[in-house]
Amino acid sequence: QVQLVESGGGLVQAGGSLRLSCAASGRTFNYAMGWFRQAAGKEREFVARINWSGESTRYADYVKGRFTISRDNAKNTVYLQMNSLKPEDTAVYYCAAGPPESFYSARWDYWGQGTQVTVSS
Repeated sequence: QVQLVESGGGLVQAGGSLRLSCAASGRTFNYAMGWFRQAAGKEREFVARINWSGESTRYADYVKGRFTISRDNAKNTVYLQMNSLKPEDTAVYYCAAGPPESFYSARWDYWGQGTQVTVSS
């Protein structure tokens, strides 16, 4: 079983930055990790994902160039550095984990509880 705990959310002004962390426990060796978000009244959407080695990453077009996903496997932690934040980035951000094929299949086995990010204009 894998547990994921997100942290780092908060309130920030437009143009500001935040770094989210997702600490994983349990059997996560070789797992791909991802970040998703869900705004109030909207469907959950993909933000970014990273493979085990960190050499491969993918981003949604609406965050490309502003957000960076990274991971530290020694700490079992994945990060999401968010720069140039916009009010439309306001959402609950979720961390997800899955076996290596999750990076390509977009099917994730484990989810965190989420952390709120609010960007004021």
